[in-house]
Amino acid sequence: MRLRTPLALLGAALLVLVGPPLLSTGGGSDTGTQIPGLRFMVPNTPGGGYDITARTAAKNAEDAGLTTGIEVFNLPGAGGTVGLTRLVGEHGNGRLAMSMGLGVVGAVHTNKTPKTLADTTPIARLTMEQDIVVVGKNSPYKTIQDLLAAWKKDPGKLPVGGGSSPGGPDHLAPMLMAQAAGIAPKSVNYVPFDGGGELLASILGNKVAFGVSGVGEYLDQIHSGELRLLAVTGAERIPGLDAPTLREAGLDTEFINWRGIVAPPGLSDAERDKLVGLAKKLHDSPQWRESLRKNNWNDAFLPGEEFGTFLTEQDRRVGSVLKELGL
Repeated sequence: MRLRTPLALLGAALLVLVGPPLLSTGGGSDTGTQIPGLRFMVPNTPGGGYDITARTAAKNAEDAGLTTGIEVFNLPGAGGTVGLTRLVGEHGNGRLAMSMGLGVVGAVHTNKTPKTLADTTPIARLTMEQDIVVVGKNSPYKTIQDLLAAWKKDPGKLPVGGGSSPGGPDHLAPMLMAQAAGIAPKSVNYVPFDGGGELLASILGNKVAFGVSGVGEYLDQIHSGELRLLAVTGAERIPGLDAPTLREAGLDTEFINWRGIVAPPGLSDAERDKLVGLAKKLHDSPQWRESLRKNNWNDAFLPGEEFGTFLTEQDRRVGSVLKELGL
């Protein structure tokens, strides 16, 4: 079986979009979205995709009058599974939620953690976005073709950094790139970091030959010239960014990431519905729409049980891709 088959299935699932959002937002007191003392956990370090998503969502929810006083805090470790274990341990806590995504799905597989996303309460899938291939401004690689030529000569000597543990999006994307380039995935020197913030310092410090991360994490550094963007991993170019897709660069593959929100297990129906309702009202708000545009995030909203079904499918498909990669 060719690798692009499970990846195509993965991508197809990610590209499911809902219909146009409602235009009415309303205030928290009117919609029942006020959750006093709500805490939003980020299971990696500041500056990464989960962190940016959580802090953006919290600010947008407050600016839209949906709720107030959301506390965002970081609990990094083991690709997000430290935070996941903490979340599952908060059984019945309707005032806690966690930012997460494909990286946590993969980390559960590679770390073989006893707690999985099946133990959580799914709240909503929020976004999807392309990964990007970047190097520091002083890198010798001016184009994706330059990088691929050097990578093919000696894969082990060109470390690639990613802001997720093995099995996460920033790991899967370069592994799929490698296979499409004729490089054995097992020969790739992948260096994991706990989020895009940690990865950025290593790219800028030339500790890795190139990095793979979400586009929304490094827009400022790309526009300032600190990072050189070599390629994007999705099916189409990103408006406003001068970089080819992997297919344009001759690699028969593509990849896209997603992020969402889960809560502890054991919530009452009322607690679960309130969190899902808050996510729905956030999704419908003009503040969130502007954040989607600004961060080059695509709307991929799936609420509650629909998101739960998606998580089950993602768990199975990530396992399939890892197996086919021999990882």
